[in-house]
Amino acid sequence: MFKKTMMIAAFIGSLAFSSAFASTLEDVKAKGHIQCGVSQGLFGFSNPDDAGVWSGLDVDLCRAVAAAVFGDAKAVKFTPLSAKERFTALASGEIDILSRNTTWTATRDTSLGLNFSVVNYYDGQGMMVPKSLGITSGLELDGANVCTNSGTTTELNITDYFRANGMSMNLVAFEKADEVIAAYGSGRCDVYTTDRSAVAAQRLKLDNPDDHMTLPEVISKEPLGPVVRQGDDQWLNIVKWSHFAMLNAEEMGITQDNVGSKRATVTIPAVKRLLGTEGTFGEYLGVSNDWAYEIISQVGNYGESYERNVGPNTPLQLSRGVNNLWTNGGLQYGPPVR
Repeated sequence: MFKKTMMIAAFIGSLAFSSAFASTLEDVKAKGHIQCGVSQGLFGFSNPDDAGVWSGLDVDLCRAVAAAVFGDAKAVKFTPLSAKERFTALASGEIDILSRNTTWTATRDTSLGLNFSVVNYYDGQGMMVPKSLGITSGLELDGANVCTNSGTTTELNITDYFRANGMSMNLVAFEKADEVIAAYGSGRCDVYTTDRSAVAAQRLKLDNPDDHMTLPEVISKEPLGPVVRQGDDQWLNIVKWSHFAMLNAEEMGITQDNVGSKRATVTIPAVKRLLGTEGTFGEYLGVSNDWAYEIISQVGNYGESYERNVGPNTPLQLSRGVNNLWTNGGLQYGPPVR
């Protein structure tokens, strides 16, 4: 009997936990905006301009969620967070979604009371060095001083890499990304290491970017994506389907420019379901049935977001690679709206 009572109590406790943050959608509607946690300034992903206007791939994800919820992609405010601060800010309710080049790992997904939703950028950890060092491989870095961010997977990955290859190093870690790149730029470190996309972004902050190079080794898997609190499946669904809507739009050839005409004239059932002229899929999410139309018309499809923020014609010059659609040999794949 005691065992049965304890099982019931545990079950009730789990229900209480799952409902603790079960009203994120109601909360954001009540305050009229979504609070989005972003980086402290990473070009291409989340970075403010001189007027304080944020842009980037991670920023677009938050704007897409705002478009789905409010019909207004501008109904979002941004909270810059260090790597050390980000998970606490989300768990405490300071922010509603963390969209900050954050790696999906087993520990983070299971032990922090948080849920990763999707991967909006597949990455891997890289290493940048001054060309003046005259090296071409990470295997030549024995005894190097290595700069990185504290509270990140990069610390663990670079330590594993040096240990696995029988090399020693001196790790120099800082909380803020700008502190890391400043230390590297001043010559305090021989190596700067983080996700390869972030290496490309931070390299632009150096006085002479062309004097530095990224080594060929990719030493880890870094699936980056937005994070929400556990126990709120509705909010998790809204976030992940906002990303999936952008992927499906790109696959269907629906863009920010043609989405209006597509919605008015196209008779293809899959397009009609995505754009809300057939079915009640928005109601299942708790938003209006034109949720995906609002995302595409205000933010664009995934390819458009990628190209304007991090693509080959931006200063980052990142090719699509594994972030291409599955139809083009990449890993980005949007489940169907049906």
